[in-house]
Amino acid sequence: MDLIIKNGTVVTATDTVKADVAIRDGKIVAMGADLPLDGAKVVDAAGKLVLPGAIDVHTHLAMPFGGTTSADGYLAGTRAAACGGVTTVFDYPMQRKGMTIKQVIDSKKAICEKEACIDYAYHCIITDLNDGAILDEMESAVASGITSFKCFFVYKKEGMMVDDGVFARLLLKAKEVGAMLNLHAENPDLIDYNVEKFLAEGKTSAWYHYLSRPEYVEAEADKRAVHWAKHLEAPLYLVHMADKEGLEAAIEAKKENSNIYIETCPQYLEFTSEVYKRDDGRNFVCSPPIKGQESQDALWKAIKNGGIDVVATDHCPFQSHEKDWGINDFTKIPNGCAGIENLYPYMLSAANQGKLSYNQVVALCASNPAKIFGCADKGSIAVGKDADIVIYDPSVDFTISVDNMHSDYDHTIWEGIQVKGYPVQTYSRGRLVYDHGDFVGEPGWGNFVKREKRPTK
Repeated sequence: MDLIIKNGTVVTATDTVKADVAIRDGKIVAMGADLPLDGAKVVDAAGKLVLPGAIDVHTHLAMPFGGTTSADGYLAGTRAAACGGVTTVFDYPMQRKGMTIKQVIDSKKAICEKEACIDYAYHCIITDLNDGAILDEMESAVASGITSFKCFFVYKKEGMMVDDGVFARLLLKAKEVGAMLNLHAENPDLIDYNVEKFLAEGKTSAWYHYLSRPEYVEAEADKRAVHWAKHLEAPLYLVHMADKEGLEAAIEAKKENSNIYIETCPQYLEFTSEVYKRDDGRNFVCSPPIKGQESQDALWKAIKNGGIDVVATDHCPFQSHEKDWGINDFTKIPNGCAGIENLYPYMLSAANQGKLSYNQVVALCASNPAKIFGCADKGSIAVGKDADIVIYDPSVDFTISVDNMHSDYDHTIWEGIQVKGYPVQTYSRGRLVYDHGDFVGEPGWGNFVKREKRPTK
């Protein structure tokens, strides 16, 4: 054995047991009571929880957007992830007209091989079919381990939106080749109408970012996407769900055995649209925007009853001076917020305070993402799995601040938020990468996760 984690309480999506965990060559090789030490290094986890590392399946690292690039590149983003108990990240590289999927992915892999501190995977954003060549390439992409793709119902002017016809073709092709299609669902025409109206009226504060794309604007697109996925019998993953009406429509479709999966994000669970009335409201600008209390309540209800499958972050932070571009014009605010280091601590704190169970948190942040996106070696504490392990101390009181995070941004929407309990160690394939507040890993340690394709009919 290389390492034995002793005396801890192991938490999976289904079980909570007192057990030791033995690790060799980056894999979990044994679990049980009083395992033989065999010269292994011993970590005493008495009084602590032993959890699978979280999988953040929604990040935008080094992403060009709004005239700048997101503040966390692959080194900073994966470093911060490790320090928050995330052991695998999924990024969203973007295909543009004339580019192949392979070109897009290979360009990002070349960076991650040097910079990634934990394991990584990709969903490729499709913005143009290149006269059908992209559809033809999707099968070979799946064979190479890229088994999910994303498209936008928004950002028409930026050349990123797909129409319903392209969306349907992508859904059908994904079903055919064993892939998943992810979608950002909002209605672009209503957004453009509202933005034009508010600017003409001189209504330019961050509050009008929310009012330009309120609940019903997202809900219409959610319902439309669910309609096509249901009738085409194709799998669909709705990213960053934030509104009550769309959420309820998606849950109803799930009840009809549709292959529809729902993701939400911590910012929608913690904050409401009232933040956009604050003096620093521009810092909270993301899309879809944070919604009202009724939507937040619906999200928490769905978290508790299993209607939501995944909690991920949509991590896409920008520097404060870049957010300040929109002090007098909300359309100039780069869209995105930090969250990659806060995901697991926030959700585990909710469990610690009785909002849901630790098992549910593991399901939402680790095992469900692994199952949905074909990460066979990830997502659970079990023999044969990668030794991606977080040791969590439920007794620690922790206050989030930009000063104790490990990213490259200069502010965070989570400033001053208090959580009960906190990760004290993170292991990536058996290697200690975070230890009691300090990052102790190294750039380039992370491996590309080649994923299994979905069953095809």
